[in-house]
Amino acid sequence: MVPVTSLTPLLVRTCHPAPTVAVTTLSVLLAVSAGHVAGAVVLVCLAVLAGQLCIGWSNDLLDADRDRMVGRADKLLATRTEARRFVWIALTAAAVACAVLSVLTGAWSTVVHLVLVVGSGLAYNVGLKRTWWSWLPYAIAFGALPSVVWLALEPPRAAPLWMMAVGALLGVGAHLLNALPDLDDDAATGVRGLPHKLGPVAVPVVATGVLATASVIAALAPAGGPTSSSWLGLALVVVLGVAALVGRGKTPFRAAMGIAAVNVVLLVVG
Repeated sequence: MVPVTSLTPLLVRTCHPAPTVAVTTLSVLLAVSAGHVAGAVVLVCLAVLAGQLCIGWSNDLLDADRDRMVGRADKLLATRTEARRFVWIALTAAAVACAVLSVLTGAWSTVVHLVLVVGSGLAYNVGLKRTWWSWLPYAIAFGALPSVVWLALEPPRAAPLWMMAVGALLGVGAHLLNALPDLDDDAATGVRGLPHKLGPVAVPVVATGVLATASVIAALAPAGGPTSSSWLGLALVVVLGVAALVGRGKTPFRAAMGIAAVNVVLLVVG
């Protein structure tokens, strides 16, 4: 039996908190920049949060037996099988909340969120993470996230194409960087997606190229042309890109993460 006092840490650790918080925060920033009123910002935020919880919890539940077989002590559900029931309950509640909250954002936003964002995340968990196509769910989900926000406006509007392109590239870069620290552990559980096929040396280089491309689009594509802030962002990306390509140790990873952060700023400001 899982003590009540340990339920919250259990649910937090098994929901993949870092990407959950990152995607939810990005949705809030996009909602504010799109012009949503405060109530709508909160609604979009909660819908996206519920969807990310579904993706995170289902990931650990689906991998629990495989993680246990290879002795991954860092995965709570691999070592605490009695806790899985509580995560299943939380996952069910999050799925219901995600559906209800998404419907409240409007029909088109609901379809995009449930099918393209949450659906892509679940497709990754179910099997695409183990294939060459592991990058595709990230590209679709991140590329569709601006549309979730813009289609929730009244009246609904299509998100700018450049914004969707930047989102897709940001998603691919995030996938590569997120997988980098766990390449060996993932391979031991049978996960051999694109990052594993590229290898630990090539991943930061490819991620840097993908994210730098996103930076160029985010800086130059918005209506009205590049601003002084855009040029400043691009200059920072160049510096970080050089550091990612010539650095040693953890420098390439940290530099690529820095480019991803610049992209988020350019995406929201643009």
